[in-house]
Amino acid sequence: MQTWFVTGASAGIGRAVTEQLLARGHRVAATARRPEVLPRHERLWPARLDVTDPAELRTVVDKAFAELGRIDVVFSNAGRGAFGAAEELSDEAIDEQIAVNLTAPIRLVRAVLPHLRAQGGGRIIQTTTMGAHISSPGGSLYHASKWGVEGFLESVIGEVEPFGIGITMVEPGVVRTGFGAALSVAEPLAAYDGTPVGEVHRLLRSGADLTASAPGDPARVAAAVIESAAVTPAPRRLALGSDAYGAIRAALTARLAELDENLARSTDF
Repeated sequence: MQTWFVTGASAGIGRAVTEQLLARGHRVAATARRPEVLPRHERLWPARLDVTDPAELRTVVDKAFAELGRIDVVFSNAGRGAFGAAEELSDEAIDEQIAVNLTAPIRLVRAVLPHLRAQGGGRIIQTTTMGAHISSPGGSLYHASKWGVEGFLESVIGEVEPFGIGITMVEPGVVRTGFGAALSVAEPLAAYDGTPVGEVHRLLRSGADLTASAPGDPARVAAAVIESAAVTPAPRRLALGSDAYGAIRAALTARLAELDENLARSTDF
């Protein structure tokens, strides 16, 4: 039996991972802003946690390790999307997006590392997205937060490997969850009506569910996340979903094509 610590456990991928872990006989420290909606189970350790509150985050992490002993896997999954052209986004929306998707995961890693080192190792799994490699009009802050957390983790991987701590970044495509319904949407500017951003604004105002026909199956995504924890060494990335594979591959291929070796060498001494 393993013990997992999960953020954002009340819905979406976090909920699916939590339920599958319990079904497999594992123990879960499940955290959410509304713990009353978490499933009830004898092997569930529920806790209220707003990941953007640094004091609360450290308190809950310390309490979980103190009461549960060893925690094998930390699944950092809490997150939210913001949509709007860069100049449409309010200062408050910018602050929230960075706080939830970038600063909170950084603080969570910093909070759990002393415990993982003390117990001789463990695994950190971070939900990012295929959006950590690609970009789309209207998603500037979302992509910035996801690219940022991957940059942070890329560096930390080398720092903690000597302590037996592995890190995996999970990069799903679009998954059939409530993510689209929970989007923070900026007030549209008329100037963008005829642009790709305006088109998405119209879809959102129509009440369309942007994830209803998504290719990603949350149950299968959750299973892949759980199974990755048994892989040694820890896989650095998991691209999950045919859309994620195609989009990430295309983005990386295009980025390589943009490199100009002759230009690069021409600026050397």
